[in-house]
Amino acid sequence: MSQKSQYVNDVEAVDKLHMTYQSLCQEIGKTIVGQHRVLDLVFTSLFAGGHVLLMGVPGLAKTLLVRSLSRALDLSFNRIQFTPDLMPSDITGTDIIQESETGGKRVFEFVRGPVFANIVLADEINRAPAKTQSAMLEAMQEHRVSVMGRTFELPQPFFVLATQNPIEQEGTYLLPEAQLDRFMFLIEVEYPSFSEELRIARNTTGNEHELPTPILSGEDILTYQRLIRRVPVPDHCYEYAVKLARSTRPSLEECPEWTRKYVSWGAGPRAVQYLILGARARAALHGSYSVRQEDIDALVHPVLNHRIVLTFTAESQGVKSTEIIERLMEELKR
Repeated sequence: MSQKSQYVNDVEAVDKLHMTYQSLCQEIGKTIVGQHRVLDLVFTSLFAGGHVLLMGVPGLAKTLLVRSLSRALDLSFNRIQFTPDLMPSDITGTDIIQESETGGKRVFEFVRGPVFANIVLADEINRAPAKTQSAMLEAMQEHRVSVMGRTFELPQPFFVLATQNPIEQEGTYLLPEAQLDRFMFLIEVEYPSFSEELRIARNTTGNEHELPTPILSGEDILTYQRLIRRVPVPDHCYEYAVKLARSTRPSLEECPEWTRKYVSWGAGPRAVQYLILGARARAALHGSYSVRQEDIDALVHPVLNHRIVLTFTAESQGVKSTEIIERLMEELKR
């Protein structure tokens, strides 16, 4: 296929993806009221091949959003309720003794855990200790799990949405930095507006509402994920993403002097990858054939917020990572 015909086909594919994205939002709108920014970021991560950490107080329909997503995408779905006594084998699966088919002999047979699904909801992930959380590391990065020296591939596409409650501290554990870095976005789910909450009250306290209709298959999603990686990115957007990530690292010369007072550890190269991949996905979902700087700007906070480790000085003075990111963006644009 010539480069020109490939470009024409990609333009048509982007147009189709844009229309499909609008249809997906309409379908999920049957059960989810508002939360347009959250949906936009979740779909951006999905088509970019990343994972999402949803943070919000109880009752904001985080779990319902994930279930609605799996219905609209016609994908297999499993929910893992993270608790302090959850074991890694409860996630990945374990070997059990079974009678062999020939009889008279017992053999070990691997029983797959709930992580073997296209969409996995890790509910209240911070309620499990680090040992259990680490069971998700290989799955999220390599899309496979290793048990007793054997490796098992996970179904494709594979997408983890984890939820975390920010207000309950008792019985919770901090997510390790390595675990946080596996998430493409940290999305803060806010309270609905007055009009949205009024619609929620009317829609959810009457007759049962209509469920989403499947729009995309797993194979469709894999095809669009390959398309996303072909969306052109101008050189200045690459440079902007790299400069932004490097300006958060106190050990580098290009990091502003004032940042060293508030940041003890900055974003790594994976943040740059996610900024570019996310910008590609966002551009295509919104019907654009090339990445613009505004696509990167829209994703800076969900990509960097959980990758910046603040100093004691910042915490004692109430300085937030969002404020640091905003100032860095302003200085880079001067």
